Amino acid sequence: MDFGFILASAASEIFSPTTAAYALAALGLAVHFGYSGLLNFGQAGFMAVGAYGFAISTLSFGVPFFVGLLIAIIASSIFALLLGIPTLRLRADYLAIVTIAAAEIVRYIVTTNQLTAVTGSANGLAAFEGGFYSMNPFPEGSYFGMNNRDFFIRVVGWALVAVCCTLVWLLMRSPWGRVLKGIREDENAVRSLGKNVYAYKMQALIIGGVLGALAGMIFTLPRGAVQPANYGTELTFFLYTCLLLGGLGTVLGPVIGAMIFWVVLSLTQGILYGLIESGAVTWLNTVQAGQLRYILVGVALMLLMIFRPQGVFGNKKELAFA
Repeated sequence: MDFGFILASAASEIFSPTTAAYALAALGLAVHFGYSGLLNFGQAGFMAVGAYGFAISTLSFGVPFFVGLLIAIIASSIFALLLGIPTLRLRADYLAIVTIAAAEIVRYIVTTNQLTAVTGSANGLAAFEGGFYSMNPFPEGSYFGMNNRDFFIRVVGWALVAVCCTLVWLLMRSPWGRVLKGIREDENAVRSLGKNVYAYKMQALIIGGVLGALAGMIFTLPRGAVQPANYGTELTFFLYTCLLLGGLGTVLGPVIGAMIFWVVLSLTQGILYGLIESGAVTWLNTVQAGQLRYILVGVALMLLMIFRPQGVFGNKKELAFA
């Protein structure tokens, strides 16, 4: 078993585009749940709306990259409004039910055969990333063992993570952010001070949804394809795992949580596959090993919730997941 290769593969996940996408989407959940108390189980829906909004506008209408980006942001904002207007007055458990159902509705809509010409149905859409890579300023060559396209998407993805983290940090230190934290703790007390709780919740839902849409784009650009199967309910739960690992009411927590999540997944997969190939483990095949690694991550998350419920960076006095 080549431990050097396994460790190198795990280390490469720290700054992969997928990790950046998960960090952005988990940061959106931090705005929703960590700072506002909105139990949104439909973040995968926002990612799908962003990815499909960009892909459809690019392929069907031939718009430039930045116009497609703007359309994706507008589409996610409209989706947040459609979700928020009837649901933000509901309690947290009802809001969770509505959001998870809405995300599934989005996924089933893009899968319908009647929309195959627009959404590609179950096969999805492909070949829409040309406008993005045409802006690549890096000439062909090797950059830290990556080609210029892989390096470019990593630079863009993590630069976007840094910008969004800075913006969220500034927002949460502002009076607006302090009102959000107050709503999370006791919205009736905030309402008694004359604040429009509904409006603040809506704003938080839109901001977190836009972060999810950006994550959906970063998630799909390196693959060059968007498929509905990638935006199932399990994606939202993976994002919550990243959020809980790092810390709910933090800015860096979701980013570090996403890194830990993908490094652990890569390590466990590499070790299990290596044990199977070497013959040390004969009671598992590679398919079962892929499922076992998620079980191991789940066990690790349960232990974290028992011994450090606030996550790696969270402040237990401010917020603990209970």
